[in-house]
Amino acid sequence: MSDDFNMSMRKFLKQVGVTSQQAIEEAMRNAGSDATAGREFDAKVVLTIDGIEIEHVVTGKIAGRG
Repeated sequence: MSDDFNMSMRKFLKQVGVTSQQAIEEAMRNAGSDATAGREFDAKVVLTIDGIEIEHVVTGKIAGRG
């Protein structure tokens, strides 16, 4: 793969990671520790790219704030 491809993909994935973390942290704060403490939440990310046949699903668990 080309250097331009690798750099653009890494830049996109970094943006996904940073903005996703910020959104999760904000949602946990807004829910409050009473609603999240000691709980585990199912999480799912679905990646699609217009113009090519891809749907990549990542699932996992996120521990609540406490």
